[in-house]
This record gives sequence, C-alpha cells and structure tokens, in this order.
Amino acid sequence: MGKLFILATPIGNLRDITLRALQVLREADFVLAEDTRVIQKLLNHYEIKKPAISFFEHSPQSKINQLTNLLKEGKNLVLVSDAGTPNLSDPGYKLIWAAVDNGVDIMPIPGPSSLTALISTAHFPLNEFVFLGFPPHKKGRNKFFDQISSEKRPVILFESTHRILKTVSELVKVCPARDMILAKELTKVYERTWRGSVENVYNELSHLPKENLKGEFVMAIK
Repeated sequence: MGKLFILATPIGNLRDITLRALQVLREADFVLAEDTRVIQKLLNHYEIKKPAISFFEHSPQSKINQLTNLLKEGKNLVLVSDAGTPNLSDPGYKLIWAAVDNGVDIMPIPGPSSLTALISTAHFPLNEFVFLGFPPHKKGRNKFFDQISSEKRPVILFESTHRILKTVSELVKVCPARDMILAKELTKVYERTWRGSVENVYNELSHLPKENLKGEFVMAIK
C-alpha cells in the first residue's frame, strides 16, 4: 500500500519550501495538483522531474477512484494546492477520506500557510480564533457576516482580489470599530499589510487604484 503525503508549498517565495518537502517530492511517484502548471514551476525550479496529475474541486469520483487504485498498487502520492497548505478551503478532504477508507497512511508535510503567516504578525492575541475561510458569494452571505458580528473570538477570513472591497465594506456594516489586520500577497513582491479598525482599513482600500488590490488576501478581525 502506498502513502498519501499532504504537502505544503510556498505561498509566494519559492525559497520557503522545506528540505523535507523537497525530499518527499523527489521520492514520490506522482504529484497531485489543482493546476499542474503551477506545481511544475516549483518542480522545475528545484530540478525535480515528477509526473503531475490534475486533482481539483470538481474532479469526478472516477478520478478519486483512479488515485485510490494507484495507492493500492503501492504508489506514493503527494497532494499539493496551488499555494500553501492543502485542505484549507480546498477539496483535499475528498481524496483523504477515500484513502482513509482504504487503509492508506496519510502523512502531513507541514510548511507555508497564509493563515499561520498572518497570525505570526498579528498585533493582537490569536491564541484562540475562528477560521471561516472564504465568505459565500451569494447564498448565505448576510447570515455569514451576522455571524461575524456576534462572534466574540477573533475571526480569520480569506478573500480574493475580485471581492475584497465588497467584503470589507460589508464588515464595516456589522463591526466597523473592531480591530483588523489585512494582508495581501504574503511573501511575494507586492506584499502589503493594513492595520486598524475595520472602517479605517476600508477607507484606505477604497482610495487605492484597482491594480493595488490585486492578489490573494487574508484577514483577522478581533
């Protein structure tokens, strides 16, 4: 029986990869990736020649069956996301469930995550928090923000470049005075962090050119 490795990849700076992660990638039989072109850049950078298989949110059950069969044949598979730690707001659990159901060992290879990167730079305590991932696009969105307004613990969210202004504006409606740290493109060239009340952070964002709001965002609201 093969093993399924859940491996964290850099969220921006390719030098953030761990030595153990590189060893696992070199020794594995296949790499499973959301976008094989993205993981190929990392593999090429470290001169690792490894076949990559596409596995993403809408992969059919037949793909999960195919990968499970590879594990049964003794192949070692490495699951990665486009960036950071798999299984945080992505569909990794579906394959993990199938692997567990078939007696496969699941091996975590820890490393970069925008979640932990943000926590490490927070100016308020985050020893306890609620992680809610990405806000819903439409259905349940109002209920989602109402939940944040009534939550006594700090809340951590992800958001994309397309909805960051809308999301922060909705946070202004429910908790304008709460303290916030918002970061975009952590470890990348255009990394930037904003701090202050939710309302003050929104005011800063709303005056920026659109090109300054490109990238992936992570935020914590105290």
